[in-house]
Amino acid sequence: MIGTVLDAILMLLLVSAIAYGVRLDRRLKAVREGQAAFAGAIAELNSAAGRAESALKTLREAGQETDLLHDRIVKARTLKQELEGLMAREGREVRTAVAAAPVAEPKRPMAPGADPASDLYGKLESLAVAPDVPGEAAERFAPVLQALAANHAAKQSLNRARRSLDEDLFAA
Repeated sequence: MIGTVLDAILMLLLVSAIAYGVRLDRRLKAVREGQAAFAGAIAELNSAAGRAESALKTLREAGQETDLLHDRIVKARTLKQELEGLMAREGREVRTAVAAAPVAEPKRPMAPGADPASDLYGKLESLAVAPDVPGEAAERFAPVLQALAANHAAKQSLNRARRSLDEDLFAA
């Protein structure tokens, strides 16, 4: 009889060990699934960090281009002041040349969103190549025309960089 009781106790212990093993297996499966989801989240985080790093690099480059553009704007302002001084000093010659120069296009109001710098560039360029303008006056316009062309090129470059940065940021 004691043997039967011991066998019954041993069977109960074996059944409880099997039940505990099944519960442990279920928990281990849940841990493995969580680990896979965690690995996926880490991979996604790594990808997002790479995109952020790329966006920061582009932003730094845009900042450098902005500094370059700022320097060009400062130079253009000083050239503009020099041009205004020259025009004030030699106003009669320039006004006479402008009055005698043929008008290529009728004057029209500037369209919304038009670039006043490129409009000014066009006017100065047509004035510099007018046949009645003395050679010295045309030579004085050359640095201003170069500065305006450089400023326009820098604006275009900065706008491309901004568009690229916006596309990178909003693509994420």
